[in-house]
Amino acid sequence: MQIEVATVNAFTQNNSGGNPAGVVLAADNLNTEQMQLIATQMGLSETAFVSVSALADFEVRFFTPSDEVDFCGHATVAVFHLLYVQKILTPGSYSQLTKAGKLEVNIAADGSVDMQQQLPTFLQRFQAEKIAPMLGISSSVITDTGLPVVAISTGLVDLMVPVRSGSLDSVIANQPLIADFSRQHNLVGMHLFEFSAAKSLYSASCRNFAPAFAIDEESATGSASGALACYLATYHDCSATDFIFEQGRKMGASSRLSACIKRQEKAISSVRVGGQARFIDTVFIAP
Repeated sequence: MQIEVATVNAFTQNNSGGNPAGVVLAADNLNTEQMQLIATQMGLSETAFVSVSALADFEVRFFTPSDEVDFCGHATVAVFHLLYVQKILTPGSYSQLTKAGKLEVNIAADGSVDMQQQLPTFLQRFQAEKIAPMLGISSSVITDTGLPVVAISTGLVDLMVPVRSGSLDSVIANQPLIADFSRQHNLVGMHLFEFSAAKSLYSASCRNFAPAFAIDEESATGSASGALACYLATYHDCSATDFIFEQGRKMGASSRLSACIKRQEKAISSVRVGGQARFIDTVFIAP
Protein backbone atom coordinates (compact mmCIF):
# COMPACT_ATOMS: atom_id res chain seq x y z
CA MET A 1 0.00 0.00 0.00
CA GLN A 2 1.39 3.36 -1.07
CA ILE A 3 0.18 6.49 0.75
CA GLU A 4 0.33 9.88 -0.97
CA VAL A 5 1.97 12.50 1.26
CA ALA A 6 2.16 16.14 0.21
CA THR A 7 4.71 18.60 1.55
CA VAL A 8 3.45 22.13 2.08
CA ASN A 9 5.53 25.04 3.36
CA ALA A 10 3.49 26.94 5.94
CA PHE A 11 3.94 30.55 7.07
CA THR A 12 5.94 31.49 4.01
CA GLN A 13 6.98 35.04 3.23
CA ASN A 14 6.89 36.04 -0.43
CA ASN A 15 6.93 32.32 -1.31
CA SER A 16 10.14 31.73 0.64
CA GLY A 17 10.94 30.58 4.15
CA GLY A 18 8.20 28.78 6.00
CA ASN A 19 8.08 25.46 7.82
CA PRO A 20 7.36 22.31 5.77
CA ALA A 21 4.65 19.94 6.96
CA GLY A 22 3.55 16.62 5.57
CA VAL A 23 -0.14 16.21 4.72
CA VAL A 24 -2.11 13.02 4.09
CA LEU A 25 -5.58 13.97 2.86
CA ALA A 26 -7.15 10.49 2.87
CA ALA A 27 -6.15 8.96 6.19
CA ASP A 28 -9.39 7.23 7.13
CA ASN A 29 -7.97 3.71 6.73
CA LEU A 30 -4.68 4.37 8.52
CA ASN A 31 -4.19 3.34 12.14
CA THR A 32 -2.09 5.22 14.69
CA GLU A 33 0.96 3.03 14.17
CA GLN A 34 0.87 3.58 10.40
CA MET A 35 0.48 7.35 10.84
CA GLN A 36 3.46 7.46 13.16
CA LEU A 37 5.56 5.42 10.76
CA ILE A 38 4.75 7.77 7.88
CA ALA A 39 5.57 10.81 10.00
CA THR A 40 8.86 9.24 11.04
CA GLN A 41 9.77 8.48 7.43
CA MET A 42 8.85 12.01 6.35
CA GLY A 43 11.17 13.42 9.02
CA LEU A 44 9.39 16.79 9.09
CA SER A 45 8.55 18.55 12.34
CA GLU A 46 4.91 17.50 11.86
CA THR A 47 2.82 15.46 9.45
CA ALA A 48 -0.96 15.90 9.47
CA PHE A 49 -3.52 13.17 8.72
CA VAL A 50 -6.98 14.20 7.54
CA SER A 51 -10.06 11.99 7.96
CA VAL A 52 -13.83 12.25 7.71
CA SER A 53 -15.55 13.46 10.88
CA ALA A 54 -19.18 13.41 11.97
CA LEU A 55 -18.51 16.29 14.37
CA ALA A 56 -16.60 18.70 12.11
CA ASP A 57 -15.72 19.20 8.46
CA PHE A 58 -12.55 17.15 9.04
CA GLU A 59 -10.71 15.29 11.75
CA VAL A 60 -7.00 16.10 11.76
CA ARG A 61 -4.27 14.30 13.72
CA PHE A 62 -0.71 15.56 14.03
CA PHE A 63 2.50 13.54 14.41
CA THR A 64 6.10 14.59 14.94
CA PRO A 65 8.82 12.10 13.91
CA SER A 66 8.52 10.55 17.39
CA ASP A 67 5.09 11.25 18.90
CA GLU A 68 1.52 12.36 18.30
CA VAL A 69 0.67 15.88 19.51
CA ASP A 70 -2.74 17.39 20.19
CA PHE A 71 -2.44 20.29 17.76
CA CYS A 72 -0.07 21.88 15.26
CA GLY A 73 -0.44 25.36 13.84
CA HIS A 74 1.81 25.18 10.80
CA ALA A 75 0.43 21.77 9.80
CA THR A 76 -3.11 23.17 10.04
CA VAL A 77 -2.15 25.95 7.63
CA ALA A 78 -0.59 23.31 5.36
CA VAL A 79 -3.71 21.10 5.41
CA PHE A 80 -6.20 23.80 4.52
CA HIS A 81 -3.96 25.47 1.96
CA LEU A 82 -3.59 22.10 0.22
CA LEU A 83 -7.35 21.53 0.28
CA TYR A 84 -7.68 24.95 -1.34
CA VAL A 85 -5.08 24.51 -4.09
CA GLN A 86 -6.50 21.08 -4.95
CA LYS A 87 -9.92 22.77 -5.28
CA ILE A 88 -11.45 20.53 -2.63
CA LEU A 89 -12.38 23.64 -0.64
CA THR A 90 -13.19 27.18 -1.70
CA PRO A 91 -12.57 30.32 0.39
CA GLY A 92 -14.71 30.21 3.51
CA SER A 93 -14.96 29.01 7.10
CA TYR A 94 -14.47 25.36 8.09
CA SER A 95 -13.93 23.28 11.23
CA GLN A 96 -11.34 20.70 12.23
CA LEU A 97 -11.68 18.23 15.07
CA THR A 98 -8.31 17.87 16.81
CA LYS A 99 -7.21 16.44 20.13
CA ALA A 100 -7.12 20.06 21.31
CA GLY A 101 -10.81 20.42 20.48
CA LYS A 102 -12.99 21.51 17.57
CA LEU A 103 -11.43 24.60 16.00
CA GLU A 104 -12.47 26.97 13.25
CA VAL A 105 -10.27 27.53 10.19
CA ASN A 106 -10.76 30.25 7.57
CA ILE A 107 -9.42 30.19 4.01
CA ALA A 108 -9.05 33.57 2.29
CA ALA A 109 -9.41 34.20 -1.43
CA ASP A 110 -5.62 34.21 -1.86
CA GLY A 111 -5.29 30.79 -0.17
CA SER A 112 -3.92 32.10 3.11
CA VAL A 113 -5.22 30.35 6.22
CA ASP A 114 -6.35 31.75 9.56
CA MET A 115 -6.99 29.35 12.45
CA GLN A 116 -8.69 29.46 15.82
CA GLN A 117 -6.69 28.27 18.82
CA GLN A 118 -7.71 27.39 22.36
CA LEU A 119 -8.03 30.19 24.87
CA PRO A 120 -4.77 30.56 26.78
CA THR A 121 -3.88 28.64 29.88
CA PHE A 122 -1.12 30.31 31.90
CA LEU A 123 0.90 27.70 33.73
CA GLN A 124 4.13 27.51 35.70
CA ARG A 125 6.72 30.29 35.92
CA PHE A 126 10.46 29.60 35.99
CA GLN A 127 13.51 31.54 37.13
CA ALA A 128 15.90 32.80 34.45
CA GLU A 129 18.80 31.19 36.33
CA LYS A 130 17.29 27.79 35.64
CA ILE A 131 16.60 28.41 31.95
CA ALA A 132 19.66 30.36 30.77
CA PRO A 133 22.25 27.53 31.03
CA MET A 134 20.18 25.42 28.61
CA LEU A 135 20.41 28.25 26.06
CA GLY A 136 24.09 29.09 26.40
CA ILE A 137 23.39 32.59 27.71
CA SER A 138 23.71 34.43 31.01
CA SER A 139 20.55 34.85 33.08
CA SER A 140 20.80 38.63 32.63
CA VAL A 141 19.97 38.20 28.93
CA ILE A 142 16.53 37.10 30.15
CA THR A 143 16.10 39.24 33.28
CA ASP A 144 17.11 42.46 31.49
CA THR A 145 13.81 42.27 29.59
CA GLY A 146 11.85 42.68 32.82
CA LEU A 147 9.45 40.00 31.62
CA PRO A 148 8.63 36.61 33.15
CA VAL A 149 9.42 33.13 31.86
CA VAL A 150 6.01 31.43 31.68
CA ALA A 151 4.58 28.22 30.26
CA ILE A 152 1.44 28.96 28.20
CA SER A 153 -0.83 26.75 26.13
CA THR A 154 -3.24 27.63 23.34
CA GLY A 155 -3.31 23.97 22.33
CA LEU A 156 0.23 22.90 23.17
CA VAL A 157 2.35 23.94 26.16
CA ASP A 158 5.39 26.04 25.26
CA LEU A 159 7.67 27.97 27.59
CA MET A 160 7.79 31.66 26.64
CA VAL A 161 11.35 32.92 27.12
CA PRO A 162 12.08 36.63 26.52
CA VAL A 163 15.66 37.54 25.62
CA ARG A 164 17.43 40.87 25.26
CA SER A 165 17.07 42.42 21.80
CA GLY A 166 20.00 41.48 19.60
CA SER A 167 20.77 38.26 21.49
CA LEU A 168 18.34 35.80 19.90
CA ASP A 169 20.65 34.55 17.15
CA SER A 170 23.50 33.98 19.62
CA VAL A 171 21.51 31.40 21.61
CA ILE A 172 23.06 27.93 21.46
CA ALA A 173 20.47 25.41 22.57
CA ASN A 174 21.60 22.40 24.60
CA GLN A 175 19.16 19.94 23.05
CA PRO A 176 19.52 17.07 25.57
CA LEU A 177 19.04 19.43 28.52
CA ILE A 178 16.01 21.10 26.93
CA ALA A 179 14.52 17.69 26.08
CA ASP A 180 14.92 16.45 29.66
CA PHE A 181 13.56 19.69 31.11
CA SER A 182 10.57 19.64 28.75
CA ARG A 183 9.68 16.08 29.66
CA GLN A 184 10.03 16.85 33.37
CA HIS A 185 7.66 19.83 33.16
CA ASN A 186 5.27 18.56 30.46
CA LEU A 187 6.36 21.13 27.89
CA VAL A 188 6.43 20.69 24.14
CA GLY A 189 9.39 23.03 23.98
CA MET A 190 10.81 26.51 24.48
CA HIS A 191 9.72 29.54 22.45
CA LEU A 192 12.29 32.33 22.63
CA PHE A 193 11.61 35.87 21.42
CA GLU A 194 13.23 39.28 21.20
CA PHE A 195 11.48 42.53 20.41
CA SER A 196 12.07 43.94 16.94
CA ALA A 197 13.29 47.47 16.17
CA ALA A 198 10.72 50.24 16.49
CA LYS A 199 10.20 50.65 12.73
CA SER A 200 10.24 46.92 11.96
CA LEU A 201 7.29 45.15 10.38
CA TYR A 202 7.52 42.55 13.16
CA SER A 203 6.36 42.65 16.74
CA ALA A 204 9.06 40.14 17.70
CA SER A 205 11.51 37.63 16.25
CA CYS A 206 11.34 34.07 17.58
CA ARG A 207 13.09 30.73 17.82
CA ASN A 208 11.49 27.45 18.93
CA PHE A 209 13.22 24.35 20.32
CA ALA A 210 11.27 21.11 20.92
CA PRO A 211 13.84 18.28 21.10
CA ALA A 212 11.60 16.20 23.40
CA PHE A 213 9.48 15.64 20.27
CA ALA A 214 12.44 15.14 17.90
CA ILE A 215 12.37 18.79 16.73
CA ASP A 216 15.69 20.47 17.50
CA GLU A 217 14.50 23.76 16.01
CA GLU A 218 11.71 24.73 13.64
CA SER A 219 11.29 27.77 11.46
CA ALA A 220 7.60 28.56 12.15
CA THR A 221 5.49 27.46 15.12
CA GLY A 222 1.83 28.39 14.88
CA SER A 223 0.70 27.12 18.27
CA ALA A 224 3.47 28.96 20.11
CA SER A 225 2.71 32.14 18.16
CA GLY A 226 -0.81 32.14 19.59
CA ALA A 227 0.62 31.65 23.06
CA LEU A 228 3.14 34.45 22.50
CA ALA A 229 0.38 36.86 21.41
CA CYS A 230 -1.45 36.11 24.67
CA TYR A 231 1.79 36.55 26.63
CA LEU A 232 2.56 39.95 25.08
CA ALA A 233 -1.01 41.16 25.54
CA THR A 234 -0.82 40.16 29.22
CA TYR A 235 2.69 41.11 30.30
CA HIS A 236 3.88 43.71 27.79
CA ASP A 237 1.08 45.79 26.24
CA CYS A 238 -2.45 45.20 27.48
CA SER A 239 -3.87 47.28 24.62
CA ALA A 240 -2.25 45.21 21.86
CA THR A 241 -4.42 42.91 19.76
CA ASP A 242 -2.53 42.30 16.50
CA PHE A 243 0.96 40.89 16.09
CA ILE A 244 3.30 39.82 13.31
CA PHE A 245 6.11 37.45 14.24
CA GLU A 246 9.27 36.46 12.40
CA GLN A 247 10.73 33.01 12.95
CA GLY A 248 13.40 30.91 11.22
CA ARG A 249 15.87 33.72 10.52
CA LYS A 250 18.78 31.85 12.12
CA MET A 251 17.87 28.78 10.05
CA GLY A 252 17.87 30.72 6.78
CA ALA A 253 14.11 30.21 6.44
CA SER A 254 12.59 33.48 7.64
CA SER A 255 8.87 32.97 8.12
CA ARG A 256 5.97 35.31 8.83
CA LEU A 257 3.18 34.49 11.26
CA SER A 258 0.28 36.77 12.12
CA ALA A 259 -1.60 36.52 15.41
CA CYS A 260 -4.69 38.28 16.66
CA ILE A 261 -6.46 38.25 20.01
CA LYS A 262 -9.79 39.65 21.16
CA ARG A 263 -10.87 40.58 24.66
CA GLN A 264 -14.18 40.54 26.47
CA GLU A 265 -14.31 42.28 29.85
CA LYS A 266 -10.49 42.37 29.88
CA ALA A 267 -10.19 38.60 29.45
CA ILE A 268 -8.85 37.10 26.23
CA SER A 269 -11.87 35.71 24.39
CA SER A 270 -10.34 34.71 21.02
CA VAL A 271 -6.94 33.65 19.70
CA ARG A 272 -6.21 33.29 15.98
CA VAL A 273 -3.02 32.69 14.02
CA GLY A 274 -2.59 32.78 10.26
CA GLY A 275 -0.28 32.99 7.30
CA GLN A 276 0.55 32.11 3.73
CA ALA A 277 1.62 28.69 2.43
CA ARG A 278 3.09 27.05 -0.67
CA PHE A 279 2.69 23.51 -2.01
CA ILE A 280 6.09 21.86 -2.57
CA ASP A 281 5.70 18.30 -3.86
CA THR A 282 4.19 14.86 -3.33
CA VAL A 283 5.80 11.55 -2.42
CA PHE A 284 4.44 8.04 -1.91
CA ILE A 285 5.27 6.10 1.26
CA ALA A 286 4.54 2.52 2.26
CA PRO A 287 3.60 2.53 5.98
